[in-house]
Amino acid sequence: MIRLIDVYKSYDNGTKALNGVTLRIDDGEFVFLVGPSGSGKSTIIKLITAEIASTEGKVIVNNFNLNTIKQSKVPYMRRTIGVIFQDFRLIENKTVYDNVAFAMRVIGASNKQIKKRVPYVLELVGLDKKSRRLPHELSGGEQQRVAIARALVNNPSMIIADEPTGNLDPARSLEIMMLLEQINALGTTVLVVTHEKELVNRFTKRCVAIDSGRIISDGMDGYYDYEEE
Repeated sequence: MIRLIDVYKSYDNGTKALNGVTLRIDDGEFVFLVGPSGSGKSTIIKLITAEIASTEGKVIVNNFNLNTIKQSKVPYMRRTIGVIFQDFRLIENKTVYDNVAFAMRVIGASNKQIKKRVPYVLELVGLDKKSRRLPHELSGGEQQRVAIARALVNNPSMIIADEPTGNLDPARSLEIMMLLEQINALGTTVLVVTHEKELVNRFTKRCVAIDSGRIISDGMDGYYDYEEE
């Protein structure tokens, strides 16, 4: 699924973001990625989505070697991944249904495919009764569910959730995490980047902690306590 092998990343401004990271995430896993601000979490996500390239080391995602991938193949690789953001990124003048359908139209899906798939995914995230609402008519938790539906609609093998509960209250945060757990139980690999210690400790999942560009802990022991600088 994902292989980072002795990966280093330095940015043009001289920042050394990753210092020899080796990480393996297999099909069907649910993994939390935690660490302080500036630890390298965002760099790992950008490497996995081919937004940036590593300085050294090998990055393989869903059988695509990102060190040698042709630019024309990057969109096909990205279709195997669904990304969920903290700020939802919904299209304000489109309904819930059309926000989710838009992700299918972008990759050339037919109207028949859209009419079959979108209602199924909206039902999965509990929004089948709100398909005609606009984003501003929804709560924050419901908007995040739309974002999750949009990430799921093209049937990716992996979901990356980047601080998916950062703008939600604790009850809604727990709901979203339980939904991601349900999606994982259906076979989709889930990688969640989060700062929320309490949430991580409520779920017995693998937790990878990174600090100063190095993995400092990887196991099922819950949240690794680090000090924010």
